[in-house]
Amino acid sequence: MAIRISKVVHRGETRLKLDFDYDTAKIKLVKEIPDYVWSQSLKAWLIPDTDESLDKLRKSFNDFELIFDKNILGEVKPSLPPVMQEVKSNVSIEVINRKILLKIPKNEADIKFIKTLRYSRWDNNMRLWEIPDYPGNLDLIQDYFKERISGIVIHDKIELPGQGKTLPSIGRNEVLLIKTRSGRVKIFSGFNKPLITVIKKIPYNHWDPKNKWWTIPFSEHLMEQLKEVCIQQDMKVIVEEEPARGAGVKRISELDVPNYRRAPEAYINKHIELKHSQHTIKNYVSAFEEFINYHYRLDIDTITEPQILEFIRFLVTERKVSTSYQNVAINAIKFYYEQVLKGKRKFYFVDRPNRDKTLPIVLNINEITLMIKGTTNIKHKLIIMFAYSSGLRLNEIVRLKITDIDRERMQLRIVQSKGRKDRYTKLSEKILPVLDLYIAEYNPADLLFTGADGQAYSDRSVQAVVKQAAKRAGITKVVTPKTLRHSFATHLLENGVDLRYIQEFLGHSSSKTTEIYTHITTKGFDKIKSPMDGLDI
Repeated sequence: MAIRISKVVHRGETRLKLDFDYDTAKIKLVKEIPDYVWSQSLKAWLIPDTDESLDKLRKSFNDFELIFDKNILGEVKPSLPPVMQEVKSNVSIEVINRKILLKIPKNEADIKFIKTLRYSRWDNNMRLWEIPDYPGNLDLIQDYFKERISGIVIHDKIELPGQGKTLPSIGRNEVLLIKTRSGRVKIFSGFNKPLITVIKKIPYNHWDPKNKWWTIPFSEHLMEQLKEVCIQQDMKVIVEEEPARGAGVKRISELDVPNYRRAPEAYINKHIELKHSQHTIKNYVSAFEEFINYHYRLDIDTITEPQILEFIRFLVTERKVSTSYQNVAINAIKFYYEQVLKGKRKFYFVDRPNRDKTLPIVLNINEITLMIKGTTNIKHKLIIMFAYSSGLRLNEIVRLKITDIDRERMQLRIVQSKGRKDRYTKLSEKILPVLDLYIAEYNPADLLFTGADGQAYSDRSVQAVVKQAAKRAGITKVVTPKTLRHSFATHLLENGVDLRYIQEFLGHSSSKTTEIYTHITTKGFDKIKSPMDGLDI
């Protein structure tokens, strides 16, 4: 990707020669520089040896590494009068907040040198050069100006941007890791190439150019990776947790507005017509009812786009709902105006938030064992065993039937699950004795798990069973039925099961969804050695 720039004489003119492998994108950028030529004899593109061409080159090729030959960086200038020499030596350097601030007298040779430092720029208001404090930049500047430097100030602290007084400053050799409420980690530090290299390999990494911080999904394993690379770079690691957000205003209820409105029958019927699951219908109806009762004075069909946006802002700023609920609310509103009232009015799309990308929480084998052994209620024990041993979703657990269990083939049939798809998953041999005891005691006729009223076991009951089992086992992680499903997939992967089979067991439509487990497993990490381990030191 590098481009080497050297000075040549071509047809009596001094020009800059650009050497790079054939690349149509680069050639297109070269052709944007005025007075470019192609030299057949030199087999290279040439541009004028002027400051304007050099500026255009740096701006156009800011995504590529530019390597300048020494013959470009400084030409011997005529001797200056003693007074001017004294002024020329007045070079001051200040290193602050990941930046090198450089004040120099105007000198074309010096400016050419500064422009060879990537992303350097002239600040017209402060009348100085601003250069990123990348490793090596300060050394290059000091080597170039040498005795001409009249003063250098290096601030030991980095002020953290975008946070006001809520965050302290950090030292130049410190890294601050903050676990956020949304399950991600904010990373604050000075520029450190090895650390950034590790961050870029982590799935769902994100650089925030406005606030100048990296974020990654939170997991204990990834935190250990970051700490390890920081220790190798002699950087102190500071770990903090984002304070809990204050509770937002409560959801609008029947007691808050006169004549509380229910979702129109046509709204529910359209969902049924499209064969949406009961879970989807319940969520959409709930969110849509909150919307229409927020604007309870208005006829539903006359609500305008600005009023819809007002409601979305209310959810974010006052209700302080999750990104997930915000997306459900937008979809629920769009469904009414685009599906139910199709063709009756024009409706403009509303912006939707990006969902926070996080890595799943996974339990280890010992934690799973403690949860199962610590549960004495046979129904509760069987629920936990099915959730983990077969990787079931919550709604699949409560809809499981006796007829779905195939003991002969040791398979579990999942009927019309997410996406209205059937699939088969594994049936564990260790579950059979517990299953037999449960059937003998409860004698289920159709559904495997039922409540006291004979109806299907509720989602909340299953969630409570798993939560209490984790608490008894002394597990401090947030554990839900989905955690057991994630643990099933991760442990299969660690046991050498191919991702294609895991995808089938979980019922994922895309292999990309299943691949996330490759970023969670720790198998093989203990066998990987640092390249330093091989050095004779």
